[in-house]
Amino acid sequence: MDPAAEEARHLGLRFQRGFLAGRRLRAFPWAELEKKLKSSSDALLLLDILQKTIRHPLCMKYPPSVKYRRCFISELIKKHESIATEPLDELYDELAEILNKEESINCYKSYLLPTGDSVTLSETVAIISQGTTGLVTWDAALYLVEWAIENSAIFSNRTILELGSGIGLTGIAICKTCNPKAYVFSDYHHCVLEQLRENIHLNGFVLESETGNHTKMQSQNQRTEVMDLQGPKITVAELDWDSVTKEQLSELQVDVVIAADVVYDPQITLSLIGVLQQLSTSETIGNPPEIYIAFTVRNPDTYHLFQTELGKVGIGWQVVPTHTKNLFLYDLHSDIILLKLLV
Repeated sequence: MDPAAEEARHLGLRFQRGFLAGRRLRAFPWAELEKKLKSSSDALLLLDILQKTIRHPLCMKYPPSVKYRRCFISELIKKHESIATEPLDELYDELAEILNKEESINCYKSYLLPTGDSVTLSETVAIISQGTTGLVTWDAALYLVEWAIENSAIFSNRTILELGSGIGLTGIAICKTCNPKAYVFSDYHHCVLEQLRENIHLNGFVLESETGNHTKMQSQNQRTEVMDLQGPKITVAELDWDSVTKEQLSELQVDVVIAADVVYDPQITLSLIGVLQQLSTSETIGNPPEIYIAFTVRNPDTYHLFQTELGKVGIGWQVVPTHTKNLFLYDLHSDIILLKLLV
């Protein structure tokens, strides 16, 4: 493939990854696209982007919001009109079809994995919905997935507990790429847990209740649903950080604990420290679990509070080196940190 064609292909793939994942439109490489269109007299690149985005099988089956698709196709039309005199019928046909659709409360985002598989999530359009931030995917979750895929040996054939799983991106991606023995998703808000279960099912994991072999475990305030699927044993746990006991955490017998974007509020941070302290003193076959926390530093004071409170309970930390491959399109200028806790 000649360099120009390879460059066009790569540009198309960047649009594909960004579109399917529902990234902000201003983050797309529009300037590069315009430059490429000006140097070429045909519309093949635009048609290729159309096939990789609006007409991609994942988009057809699990579409982003109507507003998002409308804005995206309108931007493609603008770029075409800026360099061409003849309209491109395919673009206008897609726009007309989208304009006839009604908006839904939920939309879908799909994240392409290096294995050729993908993770598709149903998300709520609003950032803070029904009193929780857990109904959307945050950048630190994407960062943690990238790191996990590069360091899959940490998760392979081990039992993982994820704190604050939200709608499931991190855990579903790890279950699809890192071969864990068991994975415990956990959260507390009932709407988040409902969306989380839906997304686990959406990605091919079957609830035991659907196979007639559904098991419920009850332990004080902690309710767990066990799912039966090929591959890792997956559970979804309702976990209240303020009431869960060390004994309940020890029963999970986890080897690795992870969390993404759970350090953002001082009160929640103190509750998290309590759980981490209990986990750091629980033992699986003689060893406490490895603990990794990823978060975006939005407020330095909250980050320093987290470090200070860790020190008060005798937990050290080290910053984990940044991974090498950027698989997902998120704000690379965000200050995202991954800490390994030393217990």
